[in-house]
Amino acid sequence: MSGDPNLATTSKAIQILDQLGADVIELGVPYSDPLADGPTIHAAATRALLEQHVTLDQVLSMVKDVTPLISAPIILFIYFNPITARGPEKLCQQAKAAGISGILVPDIPLEETGEIREAASSAGLELVLLTTPTTPRERMQAIAKASQGFVYLVSVTGVTGLRVSMESRVEGLISMLHEVTDKSVAVGFGISTPDAAQQVVSWGAEGVIVGSALVKALGEAPTPEAGLQAMQALAQQLRDATKK
Repeated sequence: MSGDPNLATTSKAIQILDQLGADVIELGVPYSDPLADGPTIHAAATRALLEQHVTLDQVLSMVKDVTPLISAPIILFIYFNPITARGPEKLCQQAKAAGISGILVPDIPLEETGEIREAASSAGLELVLLTTPTTPRERMQAIAKASQGFVYLVSVTGVTGLRVSMESRVEGLISMLHEVTDKSVAVGFGISTPDAAQQVVSWGAEGVIVGSALVKALGEAPTPEAGLQAMQALAQQLRDATKK
């Protein structure tokens, strides 16, 4: 989460994740009503907004400074209200200028992505779409066709957050997606341990997305330095698990 515990630490965290070999870095923009997120990311966004007073412009400025120092692309996880407030075309142009490679908007359905898709395409950004455990096969195929870069499979019926184990039905969802698309499938929401990450890869997913566990390690530590160390240790474990 950008700005938790502060933007300087966010920049350092991005560089650490890049050095550890992250294929893509998902960067959250703090928002006051993050309906897709559970308590960990909600709390991180609240701290960033109320304690650090982080703005979208500050996030983009930080990204512009850090992208020349890393090789991994950054995907901006941003809710639709901030996009609407700024204007999709302006937001996408500014994101591209800052070095962002793609955007992920969790709170708009496929049928309402036209405007942001056009703005993203015009700016040279990829729009990543999400599919869920309750998505019917035909709709899953349509989402996969429209998604750019990869398809984001939400592993749970619910919000982001730390969970002990993966639901077995995720294996079937990965298989179903592979039947309807040749794009890479990345699984997120609820993955917080190396064992869970390894399990998802063994089921055939090309990517594993970990958010809350890393946000918690970084943002809830006693000091920013301790948070960076905790985040790095967990990220290394997760990376090692997916390479076995």
